[in-house]
Amino acid sequence: MDRASPTAPARAIEVSHCSVLAIAVPMTLGFVTTPLLGLTDTAVVGRSGAAADLAGLAIAAALFDLMFASLNFLRASTTALVAQAQGRGEAEELFGVFWRSIALALGFGLLILLLSPVIVGFGPELMGAEGGVETAAVTYIGIRILAAPVTLANFTLLGFVLGRGFGRVGLGLQLLLNGTNIVMSILLGITFGFGIAGVAWGTVIGETVAMLAGFAFLFRRYGDEAKPKLHLLSDGAKLRALLRLNRDILIRTFSLITAFTVMTRIGSGFGAVTLAANAVLMNFFMIASFYLDGMATAAEQISGETIGARQRSAFERAVKLTGLWSFGLAVFSVIFFLTLGPSIIAFITTAGDVRELAEIYLPYAALTALTGALAFQMDGVFIGSTWSTDMRNMMLVALAGYLATVAILVPAFGNHGLWIALNVFLALRGLLLLWRLKPKTDQTFTDSQ
Repeated sequence: MDRASPTAPARAIEVSHCSVLAIAVPMTLGFVTTPLLGLTDTAVVGRSGAAADLAGLAIAAALFDLMFASLNFLRASTTALVAQAQGRGEAEELFGVFWRSIALALGFGLLILLLSPVIVGFGPELMGAEGGVETAAVTYIGIRILAAPVTLANFTLLGFVLGRGFGRVGLGLQLLLNGTNIVMSILLGITFGFGIAGVAWGTVIGETVAMLAGFAFLFRRYGDEAKPKLHLLSDGAKLRALLRLNRDILIRTFSLITAFTVMTRIGSGFGAVTLAANAVLMNFFMIASFYLDGMATAAEQISGETIGARQRSAFERAVKLTGLWSFGLAVFSVIFFLTLGPSIIAFITTAGDVRELAEIYLPYAALTALTGALAFQMDGVFIGSTWSTDMRNMMLVALAGYLATVAILVPAFGNHGLWIALNVFLALRGLLLLWRLKPKTDQTFTDSQ
């Protein structure tokens, strides 16, 4: 691609199965590396520390997962706005979006650093950590929090390359981040004997290496064109548009967190065995989410670019193809989970009572791949199209429907009702956004397009 002309506004955008998979497959593979990292960290601390260190790591990791998941809108909004700028052929605005998002990422990162004494001092205690568990959690949090600005900058870098449609570059950055993290965690945690502190420093180093690689790619490919320009950074209207988009995605994320928190909280009321069985079965949803997230990322990029280029037929084809792949893979997943589910459950846990109960609720967990397929895909379409207000509003309606379903079904059917409510929530998210799809499409495109 010509360095001086990173976009081509006059070209017709061709949406094909290959163009969808070129983004979805690399990002699915990238998402798969994340649980491998968590598994490695747990194994390192398990080999080099006491049980309290493992518990402290779990609490600290949960705290960071919540914090950074809440700020992942930086990745999604950057992908959407970069893709739209690319579709419009606005080379300068590509980097305007990037640097405005970087400024926002660094602002949030510095705020986290300023609040770090409070987070380190009270975070573990609020999550119920005491004694050695609290000490381990404080050690991990105190080190890993130093990388907060770098982590958020990586969200923006990933969003930029995905917005450009560079799925393989996005995969490369994810592999570099998680691979460096894994190697350094083993080296520092076990070889040099730093234990949980070594695992935390491994994360800091992995994030830093990935960020440097991301900026190196950016400047090597685009040179001076990628340098920040003050007039782009200070564009008040576009800054406000970025903040509105991020606000709506944040509300959507908190709604998701609320739904899964409610499920965990109510599930705990059914006893330890049921709670454990539910936790085992949520791995089936996590497995499905890898490719569903990958397909949603493809929907974000292609929807954004076709919206920017004002090409309705290409946009509608993107919706159709990402939908076909999402549902096709979901149907395959349901069959796979129902067939091999008992073996997967047996691999995850050796507790006989947990296995027996998990197999009873297995069909509900398997079904989440199918009920969630439309929700993930529509999220990608609406984020890429920057129809964030509708996405936010439909999410809140779906959450209300979920809570109502929980209130009605759980007293009557117990844990069965809880799993049915989760599937209702996932289905509602997708169907409500599908209901808004045609009106938003008609509003966005003119008849001549």
